Amino acid sequence: MKVLWLCNIILPKVAAGMGLKASNKEGWLSGASAAAEKGGEFELGICFPVGKENDGFFLDDGVKYYGFYEDTSHPEIYDPSLEDRLSSIVGKFGPDIVHIFGTEFPHTRAMAEVMKDRPERILIGMQGVVAACGDHYLDGLPDRVINRVTFRDFVKKDSLKIQKAKFSLRAGNETAALKIAGNVTGRTPFDREYTSKVNPAAKYHFLNETLRAEFYDHALAAGAERKGVEPHSVFLSQGNYPLKGAHMMIKAFAELKKKYPDAKLYIAGDNVTRHESLREKLALASYDKYLLELINGLSLEGSVVFTGNLPVTQYIDRLSKCSVFVCPSSVENSPNSLGEAMMLGVPCVAANVGGIPGIFEGGKDGILYEYSDTDALVTAVSEMFDDEAKASEYAKNASAHALATHDASANFTRLVDIYREITG
Repeated sequence: MKVLWLCNIILPKVAAGMGLKASNKEGWLSGASAAAEKGGEFELGICFPVGKENDGFFLDDGVKYYGFYEDTSHPEIYDPSLEDRLSSIVGKFGPDIVHIFGTEFPHTRAMAEVMKDRPERILIGMQGVVAACGDHYLDGLPDRVINRVTFRDFVKKDSLKIQKAKFSLRAGNETAALKIAGNVTGRTPFDREYTSKVNPAAKYHFLNETLRAEFYDHALAAGAERKGVEPHSVFLSQGNYPLKGAHMMIKAFAELKKKYPDAKLYIAGDNVTRHESLREKLALASYDKYLLELINGLSLEGSVVFTGNLPVTQYIDRLSKCSVFVCPSSVENSPNSLGEAMMLGVPCVAANVGGIPGIFEGGKDGILYEYSDTDALVTAVSEMFDDEAKASEYAKNASAHALATHDASANFTRLVDIYREITG
């Protein structure tokens, strides 16, 4: 059996060979490809987008790797020439199954078009749900922020309204691909309902997701207690765009500061509010400017810390030291950031949106709250701060749940079973 994976990123070992910086995202792919090579269950080929200078890249070290050019900086634009590039790869490798990871880039639709005469051999793995992201992209933002166009927004033609419109275009590509595919993998009632509406004829295969290997090494051991926790500290996985809800957390955090003066909010990723120089001020997007306005207007300077882009080990260290992890997104399917925090045994609070209730049980793994209810968010985080015994119980339950959900061996076995089912 020959299986061709279509991925959104270059695997780290291949990136190193190409002299490129490896992505921290989807690090589990390296483990899965190694397992496929070692297990001999199927012959694996992997194709992935590269820049123009690397178009046509090929490597064979037991796994066959193919690079194809795609303009990933404009995922809303469908490029029909992708079909020719992907058709060439399919012709060279001759797959029995094409497994496409995610729907967020045009290559998903292009590969579906290439394989449309064999839809029963297409397997699309749902990650996020792009259509839902577009629907909820601007939730919780005031009209003045939505309508504002900063200098940066004007120059880049990338205002908040344009960003939302781009999601609508991407959703069109997602829908086109799903309508062709004969098979879909998903892991939540949310993505199952969505895919069944788009293509009732596609067969849905349940498949949990595997996390980055480093998180398994630092999982909370059964019966263990966390040490070195910074009191009254909150961690967010990112705040780069409105969907992730940093603005909602900052508003709630202002109320938390009144009760816990030493409270700190850590937001992973770039400091999008940096504004020391004129260049930095001109580079502020409308959303960045809004976060800055909230921080300054609520007197939170020094209490909201952007960590910068951390290597995975430093990310784990910072997250592990925080009192609470919060996922305040307006929509998610099954965010890996939540699964990672659960696995580490960090007490978790999450918005009750999308597929989150499918991977995180409110009242057992932690606390669910309604996205728009900042008072409920304040109450939930306060409960975690004040009741250490309850927070510890939540954390232990969540870690055990995450270890079962994201069991790499079980998930790989399930994946092989799906391939066998598809090929008969």
